Amino acid sequence: MVSGEFSTTMILAILPEIGLVILAAILLTLDLLWRDERVQRLAWFTAAGLALIMAVSVLYSQPGDKPLLIWGGMLRLDMTGFVFRMMFLAAAALTSLFATQYESLSRRGEFYVLLLVSTLGMSLMASSADIIMLYLAIETTSIPLYVLAGFLIGDKRSVEAGIKYLLFGAMSSAVMLYGLSLLFGFTGTTSLYDLAASLVTSQVPQLLIYAVIALVLVGFGFKVSAVPFHFWAPDVYEGGPTPVAGFLSTASKAAGFAVLLRVMQVAFPDQTAFWTTVIAVLATLSMLVGNYLALAQKSVKRLLAYSSIAQAGYMLIGVAAGTPFGTTGAIYYLMAYLVTNLAAFAIVTIVEGKVGSDELPAFAGLSRRAPGLALAMLVAMLSLGGIPPLAGFFGKLLVFAAAVEANLIWLVLVGIFNAVVGLYYYLTVLKVIYLNRAEDESPIRGISVSWRLALIVSIIGIVVLGFWFAPWYQWAQGATGAIWLY
Repeated sequence: MVSGEFSTTMILAILPEIGLVILAAILLTLDLLWRDERVQRLAWFTAAGLALIMAVSVLYSQPGDKPLLIWGGMLRLDMTGFVFRMMFLAAAALTSLFATQYESLSRRGEFYVLLLVSTLGMSLMASSADIIMLYLAIETTSIPLYVLAGFLIGDKRSVEAGIKYLLFGAMSSAVMLYGLSLLFGFTGTTSLYDLAASLVTSQVPQLLIYAVIALVLVGFGFKVSAVPFHFWAPDVYEGGPTPVAGFLSTASKAAGFAVLLRVMQVAFPDQTAFWTTVIAVLATLSMLVGNYLALAQKSVKRLLAYSSIAQAGYMLIGVAAGTPFGTTGAIYYLMAYLVTNLAAFAIVTIVEGKVGSDELPAFAGLSRRAPGLALAMLVAMLSLGGIPPLAGFFGKLLVFAAAVEANLIWLVLVGIFNAVVGLYYYLTVLKVIYLNRAEDESPIRGISVSWRLALIVSIIGIVVLGFWFAPWYQWAQGATGAIWLY
């Protein structure tokens, strides 16, 4: 590892974080100055700022062959963190544009600032190399999300969603913090990359280490909405603002996986057999509960919430493999899932706003009212269902192949069976869109240019990740290899 001094190299390494802080400060100022037409201006400025940060980061902030440690070893800047940071920036940019169709959000500058602060926390989560920084980053991510979930204070469902998310989040955070404090007590170090050796030299009993792993997994399981830590997701996704639900289901989940992959593989390599078994069980429960409860849903937002739980189960298959190939598969799956689920929630935002409901019958006749939206939903649903050659198919293929390589044939069979079940309710949504008739089939109008642009980018992402597989897979491989670099 290379310890970074306060230099140009260090500044370039944390350009995404510096950019997010500066952009948030500028937005607060502009929110005071722009009293008219803030809907479009703030959204465009946020998205453009995030796109600029991404472009500059790709050009100047990509890590070298050796990880860079800064702030006394609190942050580790490597390819793993870099890939995830780009994912978070992309999700925030798309969400800011999708929010233009949600007037209660888009007219308020604090929405965009909270979005940026949460994205900053996620970036720190992905790069944390110290358990103190890790916990602070998780809280920096979570607190703005609690506010965003309950942002619509005039809507009882939104307020309820925010309170539920806060209560479940606080409980899981406390349990995880207890586990992290035990780690420090056993080892005397807070550095993630020193924990494994310290656990051996301290001769901590394996049973106690297993207990710590279980406590830590409670917090990570909450972030990725894995069963049995999933109870918050359906109510929060349904009650919260739809663009926020999309951001929660993608970026927040990706942040949870970034931490899960690094901490488990770096801090507990000698306990791999234990934690991979536990995660395989969580994957099985998540797929079964998520898919079977999704079958009974009439609300498309709740359906997507349970789908998100099931999708977490598929990703956990890659983690349960406990191999570099499995990690690569999980990271690629996250890339595919991010653009796919954001597109799905964006379309729900439009239907909910124009029809006044997110129930399944509200989508009837969408193919005649808005053929473009129907086609976009078709692509998103088929990608979630794992139909080739879309991005979701390759995500599932990679994690299933990793499980086969790890001799987890039973888990692959469970995954394939659940993929078939999931495809059923995705096709049910498409059946309503294309075959069912609606009382009012007048064209849907009044969709903003910014929202259309974000949807086009998302759909292109789904297709490109499927057809142009190699470069994205190489990024996932680079992120995987960097986890163990010293």
